[in-house]
Amino acid sequence: MQLLTIFAMLVAAGGVVFALQNHETVAVSLLVWNFEASLAIVLLLALALGGLVVALVSTPTTLRHQWTISRQQKQIGELTLRVRTLEGEADELRRRLSTTDVGQGAESPYKEMPALIANATAPGPAEKR
Repeated sequence: MQLLTIFAMLVAAGGVVFALQNHETVAVSLLVWNFEASLAIVLLLALALGGLVVALVSTPTTLRHQWTISRQQKQIGELTLRVRTLEGEADELRRRLSTTDVGQGAESPYKEMPALIANATAPGPAEKR
């Protein structure tokens, strides 16, 4: 951005130098409008008009980009908050799991599994005869 400002200042300084060196009078005609003015004034007005046109043409794109960036920054903030919330929930679950007695004598839901397997593989009453 600073480089663009420096470039604009150099163009303006060049325009001023040009204006000081070109003071001849010229006739300008545009459709039905006619006037006479200094060549430097006419060219500086044309330069200013060109800058105004560029600014007007580029403004909608610049605004659209700024709105997109703003919307994306808001979404990033929301997603960052969501990540922090989920990380907190994950830490809480890890803490709960580490404090429970899963491996220290707590009853397993599978404690009856060996007996069920033994009964399933043992011959039934009809098979004993």
